[in-house]
Order: sequence, then structure tokens, then C-alpha cells
Amino acid sequence: MSGTPNHADTDQLTLAQALSRAHTHWSAGQAQQAEHLCLRLLEKWPQQPDALHLLGLIALAFGRLDLAITHLRQACLAPNVPATYFSNLAEICRQQGLLVEAEQAGQRAVKLDPVLVDAWSNLGIILQESGKLTASLECLERVVGLRPASARAHNNLANTYLRLDRLDRAEWHYTQALVLDPDYAQAHSNLAFLLSAQGLFDQAVAAGRRAIELNPQLTDAYLNIADAETQRLQYGEALRWLNALYGFSPQHVGGLVARAQVLKKLQRLDEALVCARQALALAPDNATAHNTLGAMLQALEMHDEALLNFELAASLPGSVAEDALVSRASLFLEIGRKEEAAAAFEHALTLFPGSIKVMVARADSKKFNCDDTDISALHAGLERTGGLSLGDRMAVHFALGKAYLDIGDSVLAFHHMDTANGLKRQTFTYDCAATQQWMQRIAAAFPRPLQSAPEGAGAASSLPVFIIGMPRSGTTLVEQILASHPNVHGAGELSALKQAVDGLGAFPASLANCSADDLRQIGGDYLKRIEPLTDGRSRLVDKMPANFLYAGLIPLILPGARIIHCRRDPVDTCLSCYSKQFSGEQLFSYDQGELGQFYRDYQTLMAHWRELLPAESFIEVDYEAVVDDLEGQAKRLIDFIALPWDEACLEFHKTVRVVRTASVNQVRQPIYKTSKGRWRAHVAQLAPLLAALDISTE
Repeated sequence: MSGTPNHADTDQLTLAQALSRAHTHWSAGQAQQAEHLCLRLLEKWPQQPDALHLLGLIALAFGRLDLAITHLRQACLAPNVPATYFSNLAEICRQQGLLVEAEQAGQRAVKLDPVLVDAWSNLGIILQESGKLTASLECLERVVGLRPASARAHNNLANTYLRLDRLDRAEWHYTQALVLDPDYAQAHSNLAFLLSAQGLFDQAVAAGRRAIELNPQLTDAYLNIADAETQRLQYGEALRWLNALYGFSPQHVGGLVARAQVLKKLQRLDEALVCARQALALAPDNATAHNTLGAMLQALEMHDEALLNFELAASLPGSVAEDALVSRASLFLEIGRKEEAAAAFEHALTLFPGSIKVMVARADSKKFNCDDTDISALHAGLERTGGLSLGDRMAVHFALGKAYLDIGDSVLAFHHMDTANGLKRQTFTYDCAATQQWMQRIAAAFPRPLQSAPEGAGAASSLPVFIIGMPRSGTTLVEQILASHPNVHGAGELSALKQAVDGLGAFPASLANCSADDLRQIGGDYLKRIEPLTDGRSRLVDKMPANFLYAGLIPLILPGARIIHCRRDPVDTCLSCYSKQFSGEQLFSYDQGELGQFYRDYQTLMAHWRELLPAESFIEVDYEAVVDDLEGQAKRLIDFIALPWDEACLEFHKTVRVVRTASVNQVRQPIYKTSKGRWRAHVAQLAPLLAALDISTE
């Protein structure tokens, strides 16, 4: 039975014998004995590079990456060490996100030994992750040329093709890797990512599961399954896979980044921020971690710090520079710095000529004309060799739909909008009938006219002002008018009410046995969530349109709160929804028939609330009325929320505040009337919607 090496025995060995014995222990799976022998060896021969190298490999095997890097750095300081040592240092630095050092070590390895295939492979992967894709391709094509029967070589080359949007070549090499080695877990995992990019989510999850069956601790597989689930809006399922990854690798930077992104989708912003900061603490020079932290800070309105992180992400080695530059420009737009946004978009295009992401991101912030070069560039993107990912294809078609609407070409506009919406609709499950039945159950839970909660009931407050209605119905315009008042804070679309209501259970069934204490608890929970956002103002506007579902509950849980229902021409509203890809879950909006049915169900529920809600807590405002009589409607709104009139409300487009919705560009301009009745120019293309809305044009 083998135990810890005896000191006396060790002391009698020559350096070569000690190293040989240490490697024998290591090869036999006796890591503890190998490590002990290397440490004894270093006592006798300090800084001995071979012992340090082996200690690094042992530390790596046990997931102690920092210690592994320390040992390998020391080993590589010695003269005349093999190229393999630099190559291994490069790979471990890559795993830890230290891409600059990784590339330096990788370049040193191939210089020392130009025929060391593993060194070229490691360097190619490092260059790939650093965003130096052309150089990566050269390295990895060299590796495949030298090792055509290597599944790993084909897999690595496929990864670079994938990042170059050469999806056809990527798929060929992943398939080749699996032909050569059907049980190659990493190739199954990477194929899962490719399938997800193509919108084949069931197949992607199946490939990811197969990878985990083959290697239960393959971190990338968990990340790729989570990505597929996120793309099809199954955030809870995505988090379940990321929790599984966290269970065995709590300090995995990619896992923490992915957790932050999913938690943000779930509106758990504080938790998301913690994850993003943890990732950055582990990898301070990791571009993806900086970019993710920037997104979390942006969501929490910590704009200066967000901009700094986007700028750092763009400047560091990595594959997210393009995304970070787009995020930076979009944030400028969001906070009303339009000229800086335009310059930032142009800067991004300078660094990434022909970038689809840049042109898509700025499409909503501009008015296209017939000679706009972005239109031809977007068309060129659709024809790019190898194909775009599903997400990029959808985004391009939505942008082109907007462009052709701007220039008045209805046929081409709807060709692209129908294509975009059709692609999006394939990515998730939506049951129109189930949604209708749910709204009917909500109405049935409130059968009688409502009064504000009696004295002492609910959580009394005049702070909340709810703006409800359909998306794209003028909610952002009304919020901007109100938020221009010095005593009003516009908080945007908050998930706080849904979260507070969901705390009691599934709505509306949770109301069946709801007590006065329960109502007070829901209201108090909501107030706790919004009070930190008030910025010292006496009114806070929550303009989550979908809060129309809870309108009957608001007077009971928040006596003193005001509800403003925004209305707009039904077809104009639905057309505006159909022309956008929403960042949130507006699942009803990607099919004209489903969109029209949802609108009618919403109308039915609002008609119910109109009969039930007390006049002191509920008014309705029509978008068209605001456009025709801004001053009259603005004064009506300010009077309703019990504040003195302020002329700033008429200059709403000059108010500097955060606007995150698709209406960000419109509310930075004075009132204009061109959006009234714009659907009539597209009657021929809107037949399914008009039929669903039961609107005749004859």
C-alpha cells in the first residue's frame, strides 16, 4: 500500500530520480504523493521548474487555478524550459480569464517550438476568446491540417467559425468532430450552442444533456443549456441549470455571468448585481464580466459606473467589444444624451465596419430615408456567407421593417415584419385561449363595484401613480408629461406590483381566501420596493402596462394610489406592437391574429374595471386627445394626481430622465401627429389583425 513518501528516502534520490518518481505517482493517480514529493524536492532544489510545472498540473486537476498559475509562472521563469510549459500556462490563464497573459505565453510557446501542435491549438483558442478571430482561424486551420483525425481540432476550429458567423462551416466541423468521436462531450456541448443560435432549442437542450451525461462536470454544457432555455424565455429552467453548475463550481466566472443575466431577466436585480460583481472580483480583466456588470448597473440606473464598465469591456481582450460599444451607445440614448449616442454608434461602426448589431441598435433612434446606407448594409448582412444566428436575423428583419415603414414602402415593410415576427413566434410557446381564460378568471374574482379600502385597511399612500394599458398605447408619453413635474419621479416599467402580488400565490386564485392583513401585506411589500426609487418626490409613476391585470386589486392594497389607463386607436396600437421586438415577454404580439385576440381580451377586462373602479382612483386618457390638446390633457393629469400645475409638463421633451422603452426616441421630441391613424396606409397587409379585431374597412 502506497503512502506519503518517506523523507529519508526522498533525500537519497537524485533530482532526476525524484522527478521520475513524482511523475510515476501522478500517472498512477496518486496526486497527494506526487505533490508531497514535489514540495520536498523544491526544498532541496528551490525554483526547480519541472517540479513547479507538475505542481501546477496537480493544482489544476483539483480546480485550484490561482495556485496552478502561480506554480507555472515560476516554472516559466527558468531558462530553457520546454515550450509545453508556456503552452500549459497559456491554457490555465485562459481558463481564469487572463487573456493578455495567456496570449503572451501562447506566442512564446509556438516560437520556442513551431511544430508543437498543442501549443498552436491553445493559442488559437486564446485568440478566439480575445476576439482576434482571423488569427485564431489561421492557428486552428493549421492544427486541423496537421491532425485531420483529431476530433478536438475540428471542435476548436468550429468554435472560431461560429464566432465569425460562419454557421455552416461551424456545423460541418462539429459534425466531423462527433463522427471521429461520438462520445466527445465538448463537441456535443458546442453543438448545443450552435443549435440554440439557429433557434433549434429542443435539439440544443438534448445535445447539452448528452454532453452532461458524458461529463457531468462540463461547465460549458450547463451554460449552453441555460442559454437555450433563456432564448425561449424559460428563465426558471435556465436558472435551474445554472444552480446545478454553481453547486459544483461556485467560482466559475462564466456561470456567475450567466446567473446575473438570467436573474436580470427575472427582475431580481439586486441578486444579479451581486453575481456580476462576484464574477468581476474573480476575473478583474475579464471583458465579459465588465460588460455584464455594466448591464446590471444600467438596469439599476447607476449610469456613470455602467458606462465605465462598458468602456472597459470594449477595451479589454475578449469577444464582447462590439456588444459593449452598442450597449454604451444605447445607454447614452436611454439617458437622453442623443448626440453622444450618435457619436458612439459611429465610433462602434468605425471599429466594426458593417456591424449588424450597431445598425440594428440605432434603427429606432433614426428616421430612415430612401438613400440610407444602413438599409443596403442590413440587406448585405442577411446574405452573409454562412448565415446569421436566429437572433441576428430577427433583429435585422425588424430593423428593415422599421426602415421601410419610415420610407412608406408598405409591401417591403410587412415582408420583413412578417418574417421577423414569424421567426420570433417559433421560439416560444403561447396559448391564446389560456390567456383569455386567465383574464376571465381575473374579472370573475372582482364581481362587485370596488371602493377604496376602508380606514386602516391596505397600505395607504398617495405615492404610487400607475399607468396601465397596452404596450405602445402612449404610456411612455403620459409618463414623460407627468415626470416633467418637479414633484413626480418617473420610474419606468417596474415589476414590483407583480412581485408583491405573486408573493401571496398564483393570481387570481390567491384572492379566494385573502384577508385584510394579506391585502395590507401586499401593499406594504409594493411600497417597500418603490420607496427607495422616489428621489425625494411625492409621486412615483410606475408605467408597467401589464398592471392592467391588477387594476381591480390596487384600490384594496394601496388606498390613495392613482390609476391612469392609456388608450389609443386599437389598430395603431397593435401595428406599433407588431413592428417591435420587445425586450420583455409580450408573447401575444408576434402573430397578427393572436395580437388582435389579446387586444380584445384586454378591452373586455378594461370594460369590467371601468364599471368597478372608484372615480377618485381611476381615469382614462386617449393618446389622440393628448396629441390634439396637450395642455388640456396635461392639466387634467396633474389635477388627477393632486399636484399644482407646472408649465414644465408642456416641455416634456426637454426633461432629462431615463427612458427604456421602444418609445425612447419619440418622447425626446415635441408632440407630432403623424402616428395617428397610420395603420390605414397598410390595410392590405393587416387583414389578419383587422379580422381578429372585428374591424371592417368597407
